Amino acid sequence: MFLSCAKSSPKSNPVTPIDPVVTNPDTTKSLVKTDAKPVVKTNSQKVYVHYMPWFEDKTTSGTGKWGQHWTMANQNPDIVLANGRRQIASHYYPMTGPYASSDRDIIDYQLLLMKYAGIDGVIVDWNGSHNVYDYPLIKRNTDSLFSRMPGVGLQFGICYEDASLVNVNKVTGEDMVTAAKEDFAYLQTNYFKSSNYITISGQPLLLDFGPQGLKSAIDWQQAFSGLTIRPRLLSLLYQGDVTGSAGSGEFFWVGATDPAPINDFYNNRSKTLATAFAGAYPGFHDFYKEGGWGNNLFTINYNGTGTMQSTLNLAKNSNLPYLQLITWNDYGEGTMIEPTLDFNFDFLVTIQQYTGVKYTQTELELIYKWYTLRKKYVGNASAQSQLTQAYSYLASLDVDKAREIIEKL
Repeated sequence: MFLSCAKSSPKSNPVTPIDPVVTNPDTTKSLVKTDAKPVVKTNSQKVYVHYMPWFEDKTTSGTGKWGQHWTMANQNPDIVLANGRRQIASHYYPMTGPYASSDRDIIDYQLLLMKYAGIDGVIVDWNGSHNVYDYPLIKRNTDSLFSRMPGVGLQFGICYEDASLVNVNKVTGEDMVTAAKEDFAYLQTNYFKSSNYITISGQPLLLDFGPQGLKSAIDWQQAFSGLTIRPRLLSLLYQGDVTGSAGSGEFFWVGATDPAPINDFYNNRSKTLATAFAGAYPGFHDFYKEGGWGNNLFTINYNGTGTMQSTLNLAKNSNLPYLQLITWNDYGEGTMIEPTLDFNFDFLVTIQQYTGVKYTQTELELIYKWYTLRKKYVGNASAQSQLTQAYSYLASLDVDKAREIIEKL
């Protein structure tokens, strides 16, 4: 029923990360300093979005080639199709075109969209700290995203792919529990202590997409043994028993089309858990067979925004205090809610209505225009300074002042 988000080529070699792309260094002289302000919502549920930090373009991959999550086994984004789109490993196409996850312009654009949709924070799919396959790039991109959180005022959390430990063991020979301890030590040092990190009952939130690598309660206890800050660990639905006393609950995830597991999780299973996360998604249409990565898994029709709306309704009726949107940008599985040429801003508008913010598609379009100007005026220090000021105004919810700058450029 469940599928792993961790698709890393078994033929990949360890990668040495290069510096994140910064196409437009901030010009902060003479800026009006503003602080990020929280968006007011009528829906008190905490809404987070699952995020994939694994996209690379030719300038960031370290190989001079497009990253595998745009190509899979057989696609080539250098080929421009008759419809003007690059050939990517997805049935759907980002409004920005394919991007690098470390591009600061992309990060700021995405975080502003989330903010104006009433999303409280990002839960990043993370493969750990070890130099195996493309994990160093994912780690670098996660660090880049995390560094931009304070400026926009959103929260941040980690979904650990413990299946990656199997690959670490295979490539390096390191024991999986030891490797996990090193990963958690990294999280504690670099993330858990941040005021922007998501906490529940004073504990830093840690989702696990499994367990798939650490398969016993003893393994999890040992993996956490070196921490001074004990995370609040949530496993996939119906998998929490594997972690024993180290775990604190479960989170819902998109599966096959049968609604029975959704109803059972909300009506029965979640009531037995200390912490449970609801989930909502727009649909599911993977590219794995077409991209040469095995067979297609299943399909959940989008019905316009119907599936997004119906899964949000179920999440609301569950009365659970936490919701994870599935996902911001998993193009390979077709669960992306960020703006695309196929669905425009529709999913985010549906989320705006759900969270009860006062904003509409108008603000989302303004943020997209801001992004296009960032790219249009690369190298123009004056324009970039103005756009940095507009970003600051948007983060502080001063839309009128941001619009004034953007519309003059």
